[in-house]
Amino acid sequence: MNALFPFLLMAAPQPAEGGGPTSFITSLLPFAAIIAIFYFLIIRPQSRKQKETKRMLEALKKGDRIVTIGGIRGVIQSVRESTVILKVDDNVKIEFSRSAISSVESAAKEPEKIEESKEETPAKDA
Repeated sequence: MNALFPFLLMAAPQPAEGGGPTSFITSLLPFAAIIAIFYFLIIRPQSRKQKETKRMLEALKKGDRIVTIGGIRGVIQSVRESTVILKVDDNVKIEFSRSAISSVESAAKEPEKIEESKEETPAKDA
């Protein structure tokens, strides 16, 4: 083992002469590029989404149709400071934390209107 040690020292790279500030800047350039990529691909979009979610939760009002994180759909019956009461069925009301709300649905069409808007294609006989 002692015989290998001197050979390893001789094979070690020697520091480059004139290793001034340009070599330091070029070694930091890849790290700066990685940080910029992370910022634009991960951090910035995530902060935008958090702001949009915060605005949506602050704008909740009675009568809004919502979807919870668990997939429960209903209409807001009343809004409190940190919770909302959601009407799921005729006699079923559930209290949820505001943070459990995933999205606010757009105005849903009535089933009759959906069926009227479907176009029936005539079957072709061969």
